[in-house]
Amino acid sequence: MARLELRRPRWVDVALAVGCVVLMHLEIPLNDKAEPSAIGSLAIVVASLPLLLRSQAPVVAYVLGFITMYGVIATIATYNTMPAPVVLCAYVIAERHGLRAALVTGVCSLPIVLLILQVFSPHELLSWGTAQNLALVPLPLALGVAAHARRGYTSMLIERAEAAEHSREAEALRRVGEERLRIARDVHDVVAHAMVTINVQAGVGAHLLDRDPSQAYDTLRSIKQVSGDALTDLRAMLGLLREEQGEAPAPPVQRLADLGVLRESLLAAGVDVAFDVDPAARLLPAAVDATCFRIVQEALTNTLRHAGSTTARVRVARAADRVVLEVVDDGGTSATPLRDSGAGHGLQGMRERVAALGGTLEAGPRDGGGWRVAATVPVGTEASPSVPDGAEVPTP
Repeated sequence: MARLELRRPRWVDVALAVGCVVLMHLEIPLNDKAEPSAIGSLAIVVASLPLLLRSQAPVVAYVLGFITMYGVIATIATYNTMPAPVVLCAYVIAERHGLRAALVTGVCSLPIVLLILQVFSPHELLSWGTAQNLALVPLPLALGVAAHARRGYTSMLIERAEAAEHSREAEALRRVGEERLRIARDVHDVVAHAMVTINVQAGVGAHLLDRDPSQAYDTLRSIKQVSGDALTDLRAMLGLLREEQGEAPAPPVQRLADLGVLRESLLAAGVDVAFDVDPAARLLPAAVDATCFRIVQEALTNTLRHAGSTTARVRVARAADRVVLEVVDDGGTSATPLRDSGAGHGLQGMRERVAALGGTLEAGPRDGGGWRVAATVPVGTEASPSVPDGAEVPTP
């Protein structure tokens, strides 16, 4: 686990070294056994110098602190403040390296401290004064271990926060990608249906222009209606890609309730579609409802593209926890009977839509001719009405 980098300003160590020098000099007039001397002052300064190394090399500073402390003991009796440099170095060892280093430092230091107390301390070995001096060994080490643990815990919290942030970013990117893919499928379905219908109707209109101008005029009106509906749908989808101030993105507008409009455009292009829609289909959740419409639209668009003038049947049935839809056609008389084998965007888009909701889709030629598309989409235990009250669900 990565830990926070411990950065201690250089001036802190300098300030501590100066503070120890001042503190030990202040003890001299308070101690009857301590007599000021130049050698004693020099020993105090030398004993405080290891603090300048404690951030870069705390173990070396700790060892040097014990060695130079002997000079203070031998020259001037500042027993209360004399251990300060060693104590401060011991804290850094434990803070930087943790519990194991603190235990090793304590085990190695206690015999040395006992020896120093036995030789130089005015207190008996088994006395309260000895216990107070020995406490100076584990106390800074315990404080350093606590600081080390706190820094490790803080590092763990930071790592978790960064991991959570990365997860949120990845999830947001995934959702954006899925939304863009969904919009791309919607755009494909709308444009493909509109272009195929317009292409077929334009050919019919051109054929009837001289024979039956009135019928050709009706065909042009149908083309205008289909293109207008396609533009409306595209405007709604593109609204999802824009964030206009004060305006919410427009939701998808086509659902199973719009199958009647789809039938009219296909009928004008030469495809007679019969619908058998379960009335319970008006209670589908919005996502399932829109997906079912897009599957029917794309399947009938493929019928128009590959079969030409023909008849088709659409059945939508609602079960307790799923909706089943089937689109079949009779094959027609088109000169291009070859259907989407799975590599095209149409069938691929239908499969992606159904898979996104946990359903299955089958598509292939019928034994007696024509093409069949069948899909099963889970609905769930709860469903909200997706067709407004009073809307007409197409019937045969």
